[in-house]
Amino acid sequence: MPTPAISVAMSVYNGDRFLASAIESVLAQDFVDFEFLILDDGSSDGSAAIIRDYARRDPRIRARLRENRGLVASLNELIEMARAPIVARMDADDICRPDRFGKQFAFLQTHPDYGVVGSWSEDIGEAGEQLVRSGADHPETHEQLLAAIEAGGQLICHPAVMYRRDVVRSVGSYHAAFRHCEDLDLWLRLSSITRLGNIPERLLRYRRYPGQVSSRHATEQQIGTAVAQVAWRERAAGRPDPTAQLDRLPPIADLDALFGRPGIARQVREQVAMGLLYSASAMRDEGFDLLVRHLREGGRRDGMWRTVVRLLRFGEPRRALRLAATLTTCG
Repeated sequence: MPTPAISVAMSVYNGDRFLASAIESVLAQDFVDFEFLILDDGSSDGSAAIIRDYARRDPRIRARLRENRGLVASLNELIEMARAPIVARMDADDICRPDRFGKQFAFLQTHPDYGVVGSWSEDIGEAGEQLVRSGADHPETHEQLLAAIEAGGQLICHPAVMYRRDVVRSVGSYHAAFRHCEDLDLWLRLSSITRLGNIPERLLRYRRYPGQVSSRHATEQQIGTAVAQVAWRERAAGRPDPTAQLDRLPPIADLDALFGRPGIARQVREQVAMGLLYSASAMRDEGFDLLVRHLREGGRRDGMWRTVVRLLRFGEPRRALRLAATLTTCG
């Protein structure tokens, strides 16, 4: 078979609810020279049956069904499966615009110094309805992206990205330690060896709903984000990155020992605590305990009394009282 121009990489885990729409949006692309790799990561719902059905109908689809190993392992497996020099990521709950692949492929062809290109996105809800966006769009140029790294801003929407396979493989692809923020860690590592940017067009419809990973694992995601940023600063300073060979990040309390310097644990805990104040799921899990410890260590108190009110709105009166008591005794 001739080598395709693009390998589309989709990992699926219990995604039957939106999977057909996601697959259809890939198959409807104006740019048709691609193979479509769909890996079912041990789903227990109807995802495998949907994938088999589409694979029978379209020869561009290469399906792999196996036991559950997690998203990072699945993404790295898809990169190794890819026959094309360029890989387009896609999630099982989002929708591509028909011209997405064509525009991103053309960008990489005319910008050989860029190894990664994403795009802006449009937020949609569970039924596909358009949601009101808040916050800034992703940076366009590499220089703007570097500034966003310094500011702790958004970089690239993972399911909207297209990248050069060899460039990603050259930095070890996705790292296992950064589960639920594996993309951010990858962009930070790639930023020192290639240019990254975004096409300022909404080429992906990004679905937001309560059951998605970013909602269910908010605390772990925020911790991973903070540690990835610490690791990026270590590399930028010419120091070794101790996270590179880890399968899992250690507890926050062990970060000073991991990085060999005092103050890292407190820095990460403060960043995570301040980033979780508006997350209902985080305030219902270990994120709340992390917040309390942050305050007991004398950490920033910005917006904490408003968080007490927010906890009441979240239906967590006991935690609201506990936070109020902590603020009073640590004042």
